[in-house]
Formats: sequence, C-alpha cells, structure tokens
Amino acid sequence: MKNVSALLIGLLFGLGLVVSGMVNPEKVLGFLDFFGAWDASLGFVMGGAVVVTYFGFRWIGRAGKPWFDIKYRIPSRTDINTPLVAGAALFGVGWGLVGLCPGPALAAFVVEPFALLVFIAGMLGGMLVPRILGIES
Repeated sequence: MKNVSALLIGLLFGLGLVVSGMVNPEKVLGFLDFFGAWDASLGFVMGGAVVVTYFGFRWIGRAGKPWFDIKYRIPSRTDINTPLVAGAALFGVGWGLVGLCPGPALAAFVVEPFALLVFIAGMLGGMLVPRILGIES
C-alpha cells in the first residue's frame, strides 16, 4: 500500500505541475524575466505550495504516526554549508537557463520525451557526479 500511495501522490503532483504550467519552459522563463515580459502566475503556484507545506508540517507536529510508515521522516540537519549553497546556486542557474527543474522535467518527459532526453541525461549525470567524486554531503 505504501508504494501505491506514493504513486498516487506522485501522479497528483505531476498533474499539478502540468495544470499550473510548470512543465512549460517558456512560462517558467517568463516568470524569471523580471525586466521583460514578466509572468507572475508561477509566483502564485509557488506561494500556494509554501502555504500547503506550512500547514502540512504543522499537522505532522500534531499527528500520531503516518498511515503507511512507522514514523515521519523529517530532515534533522539545519546547518548551511558550502555543498548546500553550491547545489542551490547550480539548481537556480540551471532552472534559469533551461526553464525546467527535475520535477517538472519528469512530468514534461511524459508529454515530450525526445525533447527532454538531453535534459534528463544531464540531470541524472549531475546527480551521479558528486557520488562518483565523493563530494556529496
């Protein structure tokens, strides 16, 4: 049941990405173009995600245990280190250059697989390189 619920939640998340336009690189790049034809609509998508996350974490604090696991797995690290900042910067630069980040890219891959092959390969390579070099935190 745990895998079925994860699949359903992933499908719901992907559907939300498609409906919100996050899988459209032009729309994302329009959001990042503050001094041109700025499209603020994705700011509302991100704001909605922040609100849902805020209340979700507050609910977890009061909830007993999850339905399909023995405990909630909330990150315990609070330090900000060089790999974290470098990774966030690389993520932001990649998002700004291409207009996609991993979640929307995977959702868009279902719609246009051949157009995203290079992006997906680069994304997977970017996830593997730190492991190969032994620099993951």
